[in-house]
Amino acid sequence: MTDMSVQSPEHEAQFGDYFALLKPRVMTLVVFTAFVGLLVAPVGLHPFVAFCAILFIAVGGGAAGALNMWWDADIDAVMKRTRRRPVPSGRVTSGEALSVGIALSGFSVVMLGLATNWLAAGLLAFTIFFYVAIYSMWLKRATPQNIVIGGAAGAFPPMIGWVAATGSISLESILMFALIFLWTPPHFWALALFMRSDYDDAGVPMLTVTHGRPETRRHILVYTAVLAAFAIWLGVTAASGPVYLVAAIGLNAWFLKGAWNIYQRDEVMAEADNYAVEKAFFKFSLLYLFLHFGALLADAILRAGGII
Repeated sequence: MTDMSVQSPEHEAQFGDYFALLKPRVMTLVVFTAFVGLLVAPVGLHPFVAFCAILFIAVGGGAAGALNMWWDADIDAVMKRTRRRPVPSGRVTSGEALSVGIALSGFSVVMLGLATNWLAAGLLAFTIFFYVAIYSMWLKRATPQNIVIGGAAGAFPPMIGWVAATGSISLESILMFALIFLWTPPHFWALALFMRSDYDDAGVPMLTVTHGRPETRRHILVYTAVLAAFAIWLGVTAASGPVYLVAAIGLNAWFLKGAWNIYQRDEVMAEADNYAVEKAFFKFSLLYLFLHFGALLADAILRAGGII
């Protein structure tokens, strides 16, 4: 829960401080995947309506980020990689973060409903609620499955984009959701393997803390194998094409190889090379989703041009 001691700003907050509340790097992925989900849908939207839909989805994602920073200010202040965030660093008060998050949440949901349809707006509202209440307030501090279940929040944007265009949920949108949902655990567990002290210090029950690193390595391999199956399955649906299918096969073969390399290592080996394999896997995982959704985008462009 938010530590009320993180309240007094060291200086007057600037625009950049409030923008940082929205987690702009995370928002980039939200915007891109939502855009691809909307573009590959079989129903086209007017360009202005499509722009508004992506804008409001992005604002909703930023709202969730602000509410997460409000709630997690106490543990963010402890962890090295988060202590410079606006609230724990004192640049923005907890109350300000809460107000920004609530205001942007309401605005984004209502405007998305007016611009597209209320099913898309309802999914956006549920996404914000899930990320803040289910993941941040409950799962993150209660179970080592926090990342597994909580990953659903980041997986909704392409589904919301698809629903904004079509007004319905389909297999293609579910598989795009699954791609991000199943990617999230190995991505974060790889990070946790070489950042374990952060989670220990903050009291967050990450799998590395509760079950140990060998079990975490096994989980990374299992989830990566399941992820590969769903990623390739998406490649044989109407949402994709040959570019995506070839890319998915190659990317997932590489990702599986990386997971297998991690599984085979022990802590003596990992510490000897400063977790080089784990860090390489994590860095590649940052590109993994962008490359998959970029391939979907390429197929959509080719399809629109009548090339495929």
